[in-house]
Amino acid sequence: MTNPWVVVAATVVVIALSAFFVAVEFALLAAKRHRLEDAAATSRSARAALRSAGELTVVLAGSQLGITACTLALGAITKPAVHHALAPLLESWGMPLWTADVGSFVLALIIVTFLHLVIGEMAPKSWAIAHPERSAIVLAIPMRAFMAVFRPALLGLNALANRCVRAVGVEPVDEAASGQNPRALRQLLEHSANVGALDASYSAQLSSALDLESATLGDLVRERVTPTAVPTDATVADVQEASRRTGHLRVLVGDGADLHSVVHVRDTLDLVGDAVVADVTRPVFALRASTPLSVALAAMRETRNHLVVVTGSDGRTVGVVTLADVLRTLFPVGVTA
Repeated sequence: MTNPWVVVAATVVVIALSAFFVAVEFALLAAKRHRLEDAAATSRSARAALRSAGELTVVLAGSQLGITACTLALGAITKPAVHHALAPLLESWGMPLWTADVGSFVLALIIVTFLHLVIGEMAPKSWAIAHPERSAIVLAIPMRAFMAVFRPALLGLNALANRCVRAVGVEPVDEAASGQNPRALRQLLEHSANVGALDASYSAQLSSALDLESATLGDLVRERVTPTAVPTDATVADVQEASRRTGHLRVLVGDGADLHSVVHVRDTLDLVGDAVVADVTRPVFALRASTPLSVALAAMRETRNHLVVVTGSDGRTVGVVTLADVLRTLFPVGVTA
């Protein structure tokens, strides 16, 4: 390739391709999955980016293959052309032939490395990190096209790489971890509170929120506390008296540990005192004591239940948990039962 304009054009194309692969690599590593999911509802490119994020190791293998190919192309096309262009110039300055040849080789290596490193890698890397979701979406479809052509080779290379990783005791993953785990967040909260960057009351509330992931309904059941309940044949007057005595608006209905119904005191206000309360009850919402607190809270919100009867592994009632009990774990002050 002796035409200098052809060399220049080929160099520009190769550096642009290198920048493309570098931007894809860093964009997918930095992009937040939930933002891609939000954009995927209306954007075909976002859906393509989401698919790439789901097979991250294969896409990264494709990016590395592309970057390596571009590096080799620059070494095969641009560096020799620059070398041969500079050698006569240095020789014309009075340098011996071998000195001019070595000097032009070193200068060509520096020039090509500079162009590839700065324009082909560092600049696109900075752009991708600054705008991860945008760059991932913009570059997604061309990268998917590249993947479609080279997928068999990439899957084979990725499988070999995974075997090497497993050989040292590490299990490879296909997606980048997103967010922080509760343990890391708790350490961050403790550090922020210790250095005074976070108020102690806010730190306690946030720590309580993290506890929802590990706590269960059984942890909130208060020992030696008898649920407010009336017999199955209780009257409206009995329910109202129980509500006045305990301050609870929701009263359970049942015999002994068999609490099968619940009634809200407001539903009894327009009834006569000797009316049977069974006519205005509804089935209790029951969950096992082993149910994670976060799951229970979501279920209570979905079914619009403010009270849940907690049962043991044998199905017998072990206690009652209200929405106020759950909120009290998050906001220790200001929540009433």
